[in-house]
Amino acid sequence: MFLDRTTRMPWRRLAATVSVTALGVSLLAGCGSDSDKEEKADSADSTVSAGRFPVTVEHAFGSTEVAEAPKRVVTVGYTDDQTALALGVKPVGMVDQYPNPAGKTPDINTQWPWVKDKWGDTRPEVIMKNGDNGPNYEKIAALRPDLIIAVYSEVDKAAYDKLSKIAPTVGRTKTEKVPFSAPWQDNALQIAKALGQADEGAKMVQGVKDKLAEVKKAHPEFAKETAVALSWYKDAVNPFTTTDVRGQLLSGMGFKGQKEIDKVAGDQFSVALSPERMDLVDVDRVFVINDKADTKALKDFDLFANLNVVKKDKVSYLLDSEGPAAGAAMSQATLASLPYAIDQLVESVGRV
Repeated sequence: MFLDRTTRMPWRRLAATVSVTALGVSLLAGCGSDSDKEEKADSADSTVSAGRFPVTVEHAFGSTEVAEAPKRVVTVGYTDDQTALALGVKPVGMVDQYPNPAGKTPDINTQWPWVKDKWGDTRPEVIMKNGDNGPNYEKIAALRPDLIIAVYSEVDKAAYDKLSKIAPTVGRTKTEKVPFSAPWQDNALQIAKALGQADEGAKMVQGVKDKLAEVKKAHPEFAKETAVALSWYKDAVNPFTTTDVRGQLLSGMGFKGQKEIDKVAGDQFSVALSPERMDLVDVDRVFVINDKADTKALKDFDLFANLNVVKKDKVSYLLDSEGPAAGAAMSQATLASLPYAIDQLVESVGRV
């Protein structure tokens, strides 16, 4: 599977935690002589934010003023592009959260069912891939952005300072102490404010909350069940914590969370279980996020196959990046993906 921070740092195939400060990049070089990058930046579709400006956004690294509607937005957060799209803004640069198969076009990260129509024919520049040591500052500079959004991101102060030299940069929420720990709605509102659309963002967040409330009303039985989302990664069962976006979505639907996983995981969003702790995922209902090959490996793992929840057929198997990609929608937890993810999750419960 692809544990990325949108899975372990994720999910991005559990890309290892990034240290962007290790990149000794010359921003001046990025602004200069690469004609191919300049041409690509010129040809990229740009969408002017229809919001109200100026706005000042408080974030983990201080505050940033966005004086006027940005015309060229670059998103450095793994899923920030999706929230921008939901608000009608097409970034000229974005992160590839899921590995794009070699030679495959268009980029699969622009082809998810919940964003494909929003991207249309626009092909943004990829300024970082999941697993990279950090964003490509030269590419970002070549795109000549007038706003950089780094909300669902592990960008630190040193990286923020570099990005700010290129364009006004908005970081993760001020209250988010550990990257990727903020509630999905906080991330959405942070990006909406940066785009001058705080009111529209709030309306869209409320729309998702209303959809979750409808699920709770239609399925009161969920409140009686403890549910866990997990993946098979590196030959181990990796459950997600209740504070991770996947856990947040399940609790939003009414399920109870498995708090004991949080204790074992510490400040991580997921944890590889040792064989003697498989009891932590033997709950009322399990949601597996994996593509076909890893799903088969998990099913062949005796310690998983012998769990009561498996024997009772209370496991929903959600394809991650393949097929309907319900796992990706759940893991990304954006204004664009959540309505789709909620529908897919409810449908999966009905199948088991």
